Amino acid sequence: MSRPRCERCLRAQDHCLCPLIPHLQSRTRVVVLQHPSERLHALNTARLATLGLVNAELRVGEVFADLDQLLATPGYRPVLLFPGEQAQALVGYAQEGCELPFMLIVPDGTWRKARKLLYLNPLLGELPRVTLGQVLPSRYRLRKAPEAGALSTLEAVVQGLNVLEAPGCFDQLLRPFEALIEGQIRAMGRETFERNHGGR
Repeated sequence: MSRPRCERCLRAQDHCLCPLIPHLQSRTRVVVLQHPSERLHALNTARLATLGLVNAELRVGEVFADLDQLLATPGYRPVLLFPGEQAQALVGYAQEGCELPFMLIVPDGTWRKARKLLYLNPLLGELPRVTLGQVLPSRYRLRKAPEAGALSTLEAVVQGLNVLEAPGCFDQLLRPFEALIEGQIRAMGRETFERNHGGR
């Protein structure tokens, strides 16, 4: 019999992260498009990101039929947070000198599944692409990054918002993520963690 889950954070109720999730305002609209296979992943960082931001939403699926309506939301410039040859490094709104904030579209899934989302939703491929300039090291100590600079979805959102809305800081969003990581380390045992992950 499975343990009862919190309906909000989807964690087992005795490991609910809701008390650690902040309630932060942002100029930037954050929309995470999550591949269905990620929804019940033990470390569902995309959900934590959107729960902690007032101006954010999480959409789960492979094909998003109303994407054209979403991208036409008044008051925002839609951009895709995804690497590519034409991708521009994010800079702060104060530096950019533009009054209209971004709608930051963030695909959530493995690189392969994120690319599939772009393939199945051609409108995403037409958006201007943005990336993080200087990437801070990932705090995702339980997983070996597939390449240098790889981040969880939550970390990418936090770093992007910290750049765009400087001097504002969105690091509070990382609190439930860090508690989640620590809980997993405790469950496996510190010694096993040190042996398998080198204490990263």
